[in-house]
Amino acid sequence: MIIACPACTTRYVVPDSAIGAEGRTVRCAKCRHSWFQDGPVLDLAEVAAAPAAAEAPAASPPPPPAAPSFEEPVAEEPEAAYAEARPADALAEPPSWEEPPAPTVVETAPTPEPEAQDYGEEVSQFDYAPPFSPRRNMLKVWTAAAALFAVLALGTVAAVSYWGLPEWVPISRPIFGMAQPDLRLDFPKDKQERRTLPNGTEYFGASGTVKNIGRETQSVPSILIVLSDARDRIVYSWEIPPPKSRLAPGETMTINEAVTDVPRSAKYADIGWKPN
Repeated sequence: MIIACPACTTRYVVPDSAIGAEGRTVRCAKCRHSWFQDGPVLDLAEVAAAPAAAEAPAASPPPPPAAPSFEEPVAEEPEAAYAEARPADALAEPPSWEEPPAPTVVETAPTPEPEAQDYGEEVSQFDYAPPFSPRRNMLKVWTAAAALFAVLALGTVAAVSYWGLPEWVPISRPIFGMAQPDLRLDFPKDKQERRTLPNGTEYFGASGTVKNIGRETQSVPSILIVLSDARDRIVYSWEIPPPKSRLAPGETMTINEAVTDVPRSAKYADIGWKPN
């Protein structure tokens, strides 16, 4: 969350856990003014929905279907069943079975192969024997490939123009946005402060002005502060929304910003407009 000193209007970026839900007394690192800072505002709809979702009982799975019961059939004695179906004198001799007749094999004459047809005495390398296979037109193939490549190239250019290059492309990108000719951004070095607080927290503060030197009202974009180490590597950056979104001709606004918990390796600060 962002808090502001009521005395010097210096703003600080602090985590929500440092203030807590009930709030606490804080002190400005710049002017030493103390005040009570309220905690972050919680969304009551999300807080009420969380316990309701936690207390909802889990749906129990339906009971498995009962296994069907089958009664095992009672096997009848084969001799008794045969005795009821046949007369008593037929039980003395087993029944006689006749062998089935052997299948008759019918011989068929082989199918004659088709005779080769003569398509002419002279055979050219451009002639085709049936079945005919059409020859590809290479000019049409190359034309279609060129059209497809043109469509892909135009789509890529349009995507890069709208969304910009992806992060994985190994091309150096500008850190700051385009210059604003009618807006003068002034953050002098003597107004930038970098120190370690008594509790061991790293502090960085900056003060500056933005002035409209043009003849028309200008929209003020966000400001970007970038901290680099001794090897000119970016180690920290944050965005500063302007207090006023538009400035009239000749109008000036003052900006006081501070942030804590910056990396200890940060040595230099660069300030400019945030890129779009």
